[in-house]
Amino acid sequence: MPTFKGPVKISGHGIHSGAPVHMTIKPSDNPGIFFVRTDIPGSQPIAATFDNVGDTSLRNTTVGHRDGAHVQTVEHLMAALFLMGVDRAVIEIDGPETPILDGSAAQFLDVFARVGVTSGALRTIVVKKDVVAHQRELIRRLPWRSRIMLALHNLMTGRRSNGYVRLSPNDGAALTVRATLVYPEPVIGAQTYEYRFDGGDESVQTFASDIARARTFGKYSEWEYLKARHMARGANETNVIALNNAGDGTLNPLIWPDEFVRHKIIDAIGDMFTSGGFIRGDLTSYKGSHALNNLVLKKLFSDPANYDIIESTK
Repeated sequence: MPTFKGPVKISGHGIHSGAPVHMTIKPSDNPGIFFVRTDIPGSQPIAATFDNVGDTSLRNTTVGHRDGAHVQTVEHLMAALFLMGVDRAVIEIDGPETPILDGSAAQFLDVFARVGVTSGALRTIVVKKDVVAHQRELIRRLPWRSRIMLALHNLMTGRRSNGYVRLSPNDGAALTVRATLVYPEPVIGAQTYEYRFDGGDESVQTFASDIARARTFGKYSEWEYLKARHMARGANETNVIALNNAGDGTLNPLIWPDEFVRHKIIDAIGDMFTSGGFIRGDLTSYKGSHALNNLVLKKLFSDPANYDIIESTK
């Protein structure tokens, strides 16, 4: 199983706390990606797996438990590990968040490429049956007050809670991700992007050139609200695309007009890597979310008939 040829050191700040964070990714002989909170004495390794995802409510993916040792916003880092073919590493981190860097996966990829990766067997997960997670399933789990608030929000913004994420079989040679966003804000509107990863150099280069630099995004009008709730304190114009209050433009330049949906490809791939292997199948994300990505993985692994696991040589 591939790991890094040497330690990888990355520093920055967390997007929610705004606090400095230092991270060292160490090669490992043991399967899996694990975080270790060095700022918590005696902290046990935190598995970066779908069944250890403790929260997705902060518009990110958190592994571990929020009332204990946990690490937030792991999805960009996980996407970069997936693209590099690294499925074993111990990540020592001195805070509750990975560094947001520029809000994309590009800087992670750049550092990883300089260190290099060993060769070895890859754990491949081949999707055999359709599994789908609907947003309505998540809504049913909410307290009734939260459901009412969501209904009122949708009424005021013109949004609909009809998103879903589906995993389907394909020829077993690649992971294909097709993401669609539908936003009432004119600067986003309806956007669709598709990417196919087969593990080859060309698909890695395509991701690096066409997707990796896509940044996370949010409305500027929500910023003060989020900061008052101890979120987005590390967000700024260098790591977040800020939509203006009218929703018809952004306060900082876009790399591509559809940068928003390209970033959703990063999020989806990072979340899929919490499967513990390299998924081969078609992922369709319509108005998807981290919560839906996690739910579809739980459904996939709920029945062994849904998948095959194959060990192959990189």
